[in-house]
Amino acid sequence: MHGGTGEAGDPTEPLQNRVETPAYLYDLAAVRGAYGQLRGCLPESSGLLFSLKANPHPAVLRQLAALGCRAEVSSPGEMESAVAAGFRADGILYTGPGKRDRDVVRALEAGVRQFSVDSPYALDQLDRLGRAAATEVTALLRVNPPVPPVGAGLAMTGGPSQFGADLSWVEEEPQFFKSRRHARVAGIHLYMGSNLTSEETLLATFRYALEVVRQVEAALDVRLPVVDLGGGFGAPYAVEGALPRFTTLRGRLEELLAAELPGYGAGERQVVFESGRYLTAGCGRLLTRVLDVKRSHGRRIVVLDAGVNDLGGMSGLRKEHRVDPQLLPGPTPHRPAGQEPSGATIVAGPLCHPLDVWTRDGALPGAAVGDLVTVPNVGAYGLHSALALFHCHAMPLEVVVDGEREVERGRAFLGRERITP
Repeated sequence: MHGGTGEAGDPTEPLQNRVETPAYLYDLAAVRGAYGQLRGCLPESSGLLFSLKANPHPAVLRQLAALGCRAEVSSPGEMESAVAAGFRADGILYTGPGKRDRDVVRALEAGVRQFSVDSPYALDQLDRLGRAAATEVTALLRVNPPVPPVGAGLAMTGGPSQFGADLSWVEEEPQFFKSRRHARVAGIHLYMGSNLTSEETLLATFRYALEVVRQVEAALDVRLPVVDLGGGFGAPYAVEGALPRFTTLRGRLEELLAAELPGYGAGERQVVFESGRYLTAGCGRLLTRVLDVKRSHGRRIVVLDAGVNDLGGMSGLRKEHRVDPQLLPGPTPHRPAGQEPSGATIVAGPLCHPLDVWTRDGALPGAAVGDLVTVPNVGAYGLHSALALFHCHAMPLEVVVDGEREVERGRAFLGRERITP
């Protein structure tokens, strides 16, 4: 089978043989499993927000909303997708280092009332727009601590950054970070880094975050009722592997919060965590087919029908280290004798650009034209972080399953289409 029509086809055939490639497969059962696993690692009284940037597919969002998860968004499109999927608007946290007036107004009209702010100007903006809408808006002050977290796959703090106000700024000029009449500073927002895979690293990060909370509250001379400690819960990306199990994290977090956060446990504090990667990474895989196999300058080259336009935007930005595609068993339509180069494989996509490469030391032994290849653990930062419009290829098919049952399939849009507001 080479390519396909995208139709459901013979239901007795394995699903991977019934889809046109490239295709993303999302499993809602895996979403439920990841949510239950992470929820069980966190204090029972804490809140959990899903970061939509990881995967805003409507079916994934509907499943998480039904489980009781809240939403963290950072654009008008994410906000509208969250509301449409069933997330309560008054439980949404709208983040981002810069927000246009019209986007804040749209969020307020949709019922969103909580925003993360990164500067005094952002507080003034919320106050002004809240006054115009005749409503009080809640602000979480995002703070940029002076030291980056240890062990993070991507540090979000500890240096010059568009994210948050420097802790030293808050301490030196606290008057700029106090509540306005229509924008009440009700909490602090901290997100130190991503892809933390050990309990010790997570606990060290949260312990440091709580010290920052203490310093901010001392500067503002107030006890803030909402403390967003972020997350950074790690998961494998584009390689085989299971979600980390943080087996003792809940109890250790409870002890840490009780010791370091005055008022915790007495109904005076709401502690929330965020996750995108952990909740959705394992639910998705990408299917793609081999278009060509050749040798160049002594190296083996495998060209796939998916590239950085479908997956790998994060890898191209040096956020992820590698993509590790794997050959699936099945018939091989074209395997010419004597044309199998040996050694490490360069795995490339179909784009006319030399950077359209997933890995330069891949395997794919015996790959031939028409073979089916899969990339695991790309339910987070997959299609929605790719360079989807580059070269105007069609968007990949997206197929949603629940265990063995197919739920829906479709495409978001084609890169060649003009979207009219």
